[in-house]
Amino acid sequence: MRECINGRAVPSLSSVGATETIPIPSQSPRPVGPPAFREVLRSFATGVTVVTSGGAGAPCGVTANAFASVSLEPPLVLVCLNARSSSAATIARNGAFAVNVLAAGQEWLSRRFASPMRPRGHAMFRDVPHHTGTTGAALLDPAVAWLECRLHEIHAGGDHLIVIGEVLSCGADQSREPLVFHAGRYRGVTDTCAEFRLSG
Repeated sequence: MRECINGRAVPSLSSVGATETIPIPSQSPRPVGPPAFREVLRSFATGVTVVTSGGAGAPCGVTANAFASVSLEPPLVLVCLNARSSSAATIARNGAFAVNVLAAGQEWLSRRFASPMRPRGHAMFRDVPHHTGTTGAALLDPAVAWLECRLHEIHAGGDHLIVIGEVLSCGADQSREPLVFHAGRYRGVTDTCAEFRLSG
């Protein structure tokens, strides 16, 4: 049985069968090691976020660029955190977190919350412009965007945890440009398409 999606015929899920699998060679000719894998991923440009959580205990904040939307209805997002990160344990304990999307010029915030030597607890946010959101998590001022989330699920994924949150509230400042991370460097956004239209 085939279904049509956007005018194209594709196999239906029912025709595939729950037990059908794609054969995978038992031995890979070239195992992918961490250095090679990391080098390839450096080619993918991402935004930069600081994930925060607060509650009865000490607040936390950690830089993360593995962030993505999951679903529109319900509104779900995910962030990936190191499984050994104390921030993941704090989020699990508090049951809520916020995602702060950093703006160009906020590289110092990314470096601060990525440093293993950063202060802990309330001292982590000393001299960092922020206010407390409805979930108790810190919302950094200013940011390109922010999302406050209720913890939905946590899944193990290798050496990281995939933290999924249901978005309770969010906002964005469309006048600000985002901070970008690519090939181990912080970068800005250049709208080359707009430049091409203007020059043409």
